[in-house]
Amino acid sequence: MKALLLPVLLLGLVATLQAQDDPLSLLSEEEKFTGTWYINAMVANKNPPDGKRPRKAFPTTVTALDSGILEVKTTFMFKGRCHEKKILIHKTETPGKYSAFDGKKVLYIEELPMEDYYVVYCEDQGKGFRMGKLLGRTPEQNPEALEEFRKFTQRRGLLEENIFIPQQAGPWVPHDSLGPS
Repeated sequence: MKALLLPVLLLGLVATLQAQDDPLSLLSEEEKFTGTWYINAMVANKNPPDGKRPRKAFPTTVTALDSGILEVKTTFMFKGRCHEKKILIHKTETPGKYSAFDGKKVLYIEELPMEDYYVVYCEDQGKGFRMGKLLGRTPEQNPEALEEFRKFTQRRGLLEENIFIPQQAGPWVPHDSLGPS
């Protein structure tokens, strides 16, 4: 009996040490997703007219708040001016699934096999609008991540020809946060 106990204790110790070697294994889903992200590619089921398609993408910042809530801060151009928007997304009981705008939008956050890349997929419950974004920790393109995003696009029934790669911009101070001019 004692001879069996020693190997079991050693296996437990090895597993504990391996978990300590990989600090990400100790982080929650929300904590892994915090920080600055760059939109490397986008796809939608309905393409906006050329004049309304975002040509530039600004870095997005994600902060984990209490109880599975994430605050997403993004900057966008509208009528030639930069604007900042904050969105709170709430964790649901399903891993990787979140809701926003009182449940009107459902978001899925999927970690890709390559490090520091995620796909965020959003469905608008009322309008039938669906969009996916490839997010990376750096603004540079990663061909492997882009290929995974193409596969994701096909699985979700979105058209590959609707994928576009925005120009990286910013970080900018949003004009509406500067106060009166």
